[in-house]
Amino acid sequence: MGVMPSGAATAGRASPPEERRVSADTITGWLFSAPAVIFIAAFIVVPFILASYFSFTNERLITPPGRETEWIGLRNYQRIFDDPLFWKALGNNIVFSVVVVPVQTFFALLLAILVNQKLRGVVVFRTIFFMPITVVMAAVAVIWVVLLNPQGLINAFMEIVTLGQYTPNWLGDPSTALAAVMLVSIWASVGFQMVILLAALQDVPETLYEAARLDGAGRWQQFRNVTLPGIRNPLLFLLTVTTILSFRLFDQVWIMPARPGGPLDSTRTLMVDIVDTGLNNGAVGRGSALSVIFLLIVLTVAIVQRRLIKQEGEVR
Repeated sequence: MGVMPSGAATAGRASPPEERRVSADTITGWLFSAPAVIFIAAFIVVPFILASYFSFTNERLITPPGRETEWIGLRNYQRIFDDPLFWKALGNNIVFSVVVVPVQTFFALLLAILVNQKLRGVVVFRTIFFMPITVVMAAVAVIWVVLLNPQGLINAFMEIVTLGQYTPNWLGDPSTALAAVMLVSIWASVGFQMVILLAALQDVPETLYEAARLDGAGRWQQFRNVTLPGIRNPLLFLLTVTTILSFRLFDQVWIMPARPGGPLDSTRTLMVDIVDTGLNNGAVGRGSALSVIFLLIVLTVAIVQRRLIKQEGEVR
């Protein structure tokens, strides 16, 4: 029987200095990630666990004397799914996302392409388009309430354009209230998407455009075969993030209508439903159930969208 060389016996095992270095790198990694882990645990994981527990109880914001919190099982969820207001709020969220996400992304890409041109004064336009992002959404909503007032600037313009035939009560009419909120949301957020897409456009090598022009490709062919593939990943990232954020619609529909979610619940969303139920009505148990449902919906949308994006990438 042969004797195994000493080098072979230790080949699969790291030397003591390497082991110490790996251990030090692991500790350093945990130290750097600890603040983020603690933050996520304290403000996401723990609240979700508590909300999940309260969703199965009749917990109140202020419990009346002599009444104790009781375990009621799935009763909160049953009441939510039987409530027409829940389905109205969910429908408004879906309509908002279906309209705002593609429209906002389209205009963001258009603006990014425009400000990516080598023109004099283009930096000024970049700043102007990005400015709405620097303003708090609550302040933006208040400004647009004034503009969309029946006697406001928007209707003054509409009166000139339509010769006085169409001057709607934008925030007071159920048929136009959600559209007005969509307009404000697109205006306020398109600059954020524009900046990200602008950075993506500037990362596309100029040599690819030169090669496409040498092959006789026109502007549309360059956009389709060079620009879009070059910005694919940032574009898909923006679509995913914007879709998730669109379900968190709250500030605009809480501030802009005369009554939060109004008129006639035409702008009511899941976030408004959660706040109205849990805080205004004091039904913490039912509000917690709404929060759990909301989180599951957002997670489902994100997972489905990620799967579709991944499948598209595999096909390509």
